[in-house]
Amino acid sequence: MNDALVAALIEVERHVGRSGWDQPARIFALVPTREFVAAEPSLAAQFAAANPDGFTSIEQDDFHAGDDLGETLARLVWPPSVSGCVLALERAFLPAGSEAELPDDPAQAARVVAEHPDRLDLRVVVGVTRDGTRHAVARLRSDEQELLEGAELVPALADALSHTLE
Repeated sequence: MNDALVAALIEVERHVGRSGWDQPARIFALVPTREFVAAEPSLAAQFAAANPDGFTSIEQDDFHAGDDLGETLARLVWPPSVSGCVLALERAFLPAGSEAELPDDPAQAARVVAEHPDRLDLRVVVGVTRDGTRHAVARLRSDEQELLEGAELVPALADALSHTLE
């Protein structure tokens, strides 16, 4: 089902991207489209063109990442009806070699990165499924035409998401 996960990630990235940059982290449940339509037959017409073997993403509007995303994800648990989940978030990075400029204090380091003229802003969308499939897509703010992707793009974040499905 890797193709279905990749398709869902691209759809979520486009959905989030329509709202522009500088957004908070957003999380989505993934349910098999066939099961979603069976559970919600009144929506079947809206999903007529959807791949029945794909996933439908359902945004969790009440999600707030808080000050520590790792702690927030550690407290998150999905019901058995959810086959996977997707997290979309933005991060700023410095080019290689610029890390030496960073202070040891995390708050000061975050401020330096945010104000650095050479920082790279990145939107990352990571997804995992209960069967262990994982993938991620990413888009640089400076090159919105290119979509990067890979199963091991952000492994620590994929690990944290996988634990929410246990």
